[in-house]
Amino acid sequence: QVQLVESGGGLVQAGGSLRLSCAASGRTFSSYSVGWFRQAPGKQRELVAIITSGGGTNVVNSVKGRFTIFRDNAKNTVYLQMNSLKPEDTAVYYCAARAVVSVSWDYWGQGTQVTVSS
Repeated sequence: QVQLVESGGGLVQAGGSLRLSCAASGRTFSSYSVGWFRQAPGKQRELVAIITSGGGTNVVNSVKGRFTIFRDNAKNTVYLQMNSLKPEDTAVYYCAARAVVSVSWDYWGQGTQVTVSS
């Protein structure tokens, strides 16, 4: 069982930065892929960034060059560094974890609100 807790959200002006954290319980967290998702009001949840157990990363085109995902396995934490924030980045951000053998996201955090003012 893995429990995920997000933190780091808040209100920021356009052009600003935030760093989200996804802290996990469980000694095997390093073996999970972790994704950051976001859901804006009235929109579907979308995958923003993903990091595999091996450290490979990928981000969606809309945040490429602005968002970076990285992990610190010693701290059981995955981060999403968000720079040059835009009002359209406003959403609830969730992290999720997926085991190597899983085809779906097994564990979810409760979400953290990010609001970018213009």
